Amino acid sequence: MIRFNVRSIAATVATLLVLGLATWDSVAQASTSNPSAAMERYDGMCEASAAVALDSQHFVVGDDESNALNVYRIGQSAPVRPAVDLAAFLATGDKASDIEGATRIGDTIYWISSHSRTSSGKARPWRRRLFATQVDLGASPPTVRPVGKPYVNLIEDLASAPELKGLGLGKAADIAPEQPGGLNIEGLADTADGHLLVGFRNPLKDGKALLVPITNPAALVVGNGARPAFGPPALLDLGGRGIRSMERIGAVYWIVAGPTGDVGSFALYAWDGVPTHPATPAPVALPAQFSAEALFALPGTGQAMLLSDDGALRVEGTRCDQLDKAKQRFRALRIPFQK
Repeated sequence: MIRFNVRSIAATVATLLVLGLATWDSVAQASTSNPSAAMERYDGMCEASAAVALDSQHFVVGDDESNALNVYRIGQSAPVRPAVDLAAFLATGDKASDIEGATRIGDTIYWISSHSRTSSGKARPWRRRLFATQVDLGASPPTVRPVGKPYVNLIEDLASAPELKGLGLGKAADIAPEQPGGLNIEGLADTADGHLLVGFRNPLKDGKALLVPITNPAALVVGNGARPAFGPPALLDLGGRGIRSMERIGAVYWIVAGPTGDVGSFALYAWDGVPTHPATPAPVALPAQFSAEALFALPGTGQAMLLSDDGALRVEGTRCDQLDKAKQRFRALRIPFQK
């Protein structure tokens, strides 16, 4: 069993809340004037939306505004190697697939895109991707390589599955993602038996966040025509929030909950994975203006890392997501865990 080191994270978060991290200028001041604040900066993308540890020192990050993955060394701001370009593999042309979730099973990392429409409700078929990369620990530094073939029919499967009848996911897929009842996938986690849990930012069902198990993920990304097998869905009360990220650490799922739209608060919850059991709020507040989008464990360190989607933050007066990639950056917060 893993439990939150509440005292340690509460002290860290309290420091960050006092700092009021609204711009990159204030981030710089934080690191200079208060070294105890465990906030880090990484360059090369703004909208860090999904990430997985490669080893105890390296992690790979997806950006929801590009089809490239960056590999970083913990504590080193610049990527350690050229980005892994997935555009040709994902077959999206010059369109971003909107990568939103990732999880690792063995040496395979599964990635999922939002499967959503645009904010104005326009269809975007290139956002419908479930795919895999293989971890290459023999490379120095480690990296990932795409394997198999992206799966592109998940929306149709969710809409027609008897196990998911009553959730209205087919109808939700026709609604803008941040509108009530719209479809937006942002969470992905593994299970102890090698399945995937897909976490929905939207829609909510009776005010609760939705998780859908996929029990045959490896078969889907081979590209031989297999269709997903679903397990019983779970509905979690996250205070009216949807799922923005998930990570299984030991026997506990840690869930980053956030607003289904643009306005609202973020919170961290723990859940034991039993569909009929509730999620429990962690008794800490996440930093203000920290759009938590990716949570992952750092193996062998007793820590997890939480990344912020910082596209809306201003860098020298300009929104980060409007800058060239070379000038973009995102924040990361390390969270201590203990057994």
